[in-house]
Order: sequence, then structure tokens, then C-alpha cells
Amino acid sequence: MDHTPTDGRMGLFSAGPFDGFGRSRFRPDDEVVVGRQIRSTLPRRLRYGVREHAPRVPGVYGMIDGMGRLIYVGKAKNLRARLLSYFRANSRDPKAGKIIRHTRVLLWEQTGDEFAALLRELELIQTHRPRFNVLGIPGLQRHHYLCIGKSPAPHVFITSAPTGRELGVYGPLVRRSSTEDAARRINDWFRLRDCPQTVALSFADQPDLFRESRSPKCMRLELGTCRGPCVAACSRAEYLSGVRAAKAFLDGRDRTILARLKDMMVQAAESLQFEKAMALRDRLHSLEWIDTRLSLLREARCRRSFVYPLAGQDSRLRWYLIHRGQVRSVCFAPTTAEERRRSDALLSATFSAGPRDQPLAAGAVDSVLLVVAWFRRNGTERRKLISKSRAVRSLAG
Repeated sequence: MDHTPTDGRMGLFSAGPFDGFGRSRFRPDDEVVVGRQIRSTLPRRLRYGVREHAPRVPGVYGMIDGMGRLIYVGKAKNLRARLLSYFRANSRDPKAGKIIRHTRVLLWEQTGDEFAALLRELELIQTHRPRFNVLGIPGLQRHHYLCIGKSPAPHVFITSAPTGRELGVYGPLVRRSSTEDAARRINDWFRLRDCPQTVALSFADQPDLFRESRSPKCMRLELGTCRGPCVAACSRAEYLSGVRAAKAFLDGRDRTILARLKDMMVQAAESLQFEKAMALRDRLHSLEWIDTRLSLLREARCRRSFVYPLAGQDSRLRWYLIHRGQVRSVCFAPTTAEERRRSDALLSATFSAGPRDQPLAAGAVDSVLLVVAWFRRNGTERRKLISKSRAVRSLAG
């Protein structure tokens, strides 16, 4: 941030133009940034500046503390109304009061529409990680991936850095504890091992002239939740059938596990086996969580590619180019031959083909979920969506 309170006159009220938080992939290259900053050590003077200068338009805003650090970023459909809410001591959230007490510079950047404000807020949080945005928010944990692999007996495991040698990579995901629980339950259901790579493994159909007597390394074989490759209790084909079934579930091709768990839970409850029913319910909830999350990511990678035309507060029509769930670039709807030429090149670059099964980058998952949530909350906006081919045809006219 270049706009930091470094002079010794911070007790004096001042307000002036602000040229924005920097470049953004969610703003057309030729869009002029309009913003403002207000400086004061006194909250009442900051409030006065908001009342005098804040517009009733969408945008993002930030607060800077006395050390020049960006401590909070927010978005608003109406900047003036949202910023004034921080100064209402009787109705504001306690966190808002704490933020204002630390604020020495309040600044904002206008956006063309509310959708742009949501995207810009996420972009700024991911870039600057302001302390009041990051602290205590589970969704900003380190991302990780659910994988299936590791020979000679593949199983489901979690890693933050896939090697590319896995049979399947799913993610990125957050809430590591939930993913760990899901991985354990998947391995149990499909009877896949989860022991360390240092444990020697073999199969019943594997030639071994000097097979030594081994004992199971854990109780899972006895409990029926592992096929026991540590003691050659299954053939390679039997084990790999479980691997294929687990991969089919994670790929979304076979969800029969969920239906079976529901039936088993209902039967246990009808038989008055309530503890068993509760255990099955917990298992079902864990697997439904991972199934829902992976379904969203699959949908984003494979099907969510389109152009979203949206008229802004300035009456200009913007094209949001969304490829596999992410807003990749934005441009104004072209009106001249030169603009149509540039838009055509941008469309080609944005929608260029890539491997559909390639996992999303770690920083992309929150962007994908933001887009999904926007169209769920604003269902009528789906009617505006147009395909890339239709957008290209419109450029020819």
C-alpha cells in the first residue's frame, strides 16, 4: 500500500482522491478507478468524511492503522450506508467498533456493480490478508487435497502437495479435520489400508517362495474395515476392486454408498439400535460433506464456462468471462471495431482448452464458491448468461 499515514499531522482531518488498491483482474483494463481516502485519528472526523464524500454505489473499502498496515477490507452494495454503519455504536457489531478504534485512514474504491465488489474483496483479502479479515476465519486455512494412490496398495490420503503420480487428486479443500474424517471413513468402507508406507505389503496371489508368517499391524482386518494386504489376506485383484470403487465415489460416478448408509441407518433406528444409527449418521454426514464439496469443484471444472453480461451503476455493460467456475477476466461490451477485435482475442485466451481433470489451484476454490453462491442467491441472473460461441457471433455483427 502506498497510501500510508506517515506524517505527523494525523490529528488533522483530511480527505482526498485515492487511485485504488492496485491492478485487478476483475476490472476492465480501460476502466478509470474512482476512489477516496479520509485521514484522521478521530473516529468522528472519519465519520464526517464518510457523510460528506462516500457515494451510494457498490465498491470495496479498507482501513489502515497507525502503523500504515491494511487491517481490514470489506465490500458494499452501497458504500455510504455500509461505512456509516461502523460509527453507530448502539447497533454495530463489536468487531466493527474495534476496527474503527484502530483506523487512521479509511479509503474506498468504487466498482461497477455488486458482483465486482464481491470479487474484488476476495482478491484483496487473498493478496493482503488483513488481520481482521483473517483471524479466526476457518475458510482461510491452508488448502489441501484428497488423493487416492501410493502403490502397491493404493488408498485415500491427504496432502498439501500432490506429486502427479496419484490415481486421483481432488480439491483443493479446507477444513482439514473434516477431510481427514472423510478419508478415514472412505478407507474403512472400501476396506483400503491406511498404514504407513514402511509397512511391508503383499498379496495372496503374489509368488513368494519364502513367505514369512506375519501378524496384522492393526485391528482393522479383524474389524472388517481393511482387506489386510499387510498379511496377504487378499489378492491384488480383490484389493484393486476396492480402489476402483473408492475412485468411482470420489469421481461422482457411483454414489450408492450414500444410499446404502441411509438404508442401514433407517433399519438400525427401526430396530431400536440407536447407538448404531447415530454412528451410521455420523459416517453418512462425513461422506455427504465430501461428496457435496467435490461435486461443486467438478461442476466448476467441467461445465461452468460462459459470459456473464452485467450492466453497472455507470450504465456500461461489462462482460465477466467465467471459465470453469472462475472469473478469469472482465471487459466492457465492445461497441467499436477495435474493441470487438480486442474482445475476440480476450475470449480466445480466456476459454482456451485445458485438462478438465486438472485440480483447481489452491487460491481458486474460494473464487469458485463465490461464483456459485452468487448465482444461487440471484437465480434470475442465470437468464443473462451466454455461451462463448454466442459472444463471438455477436462480435461479428
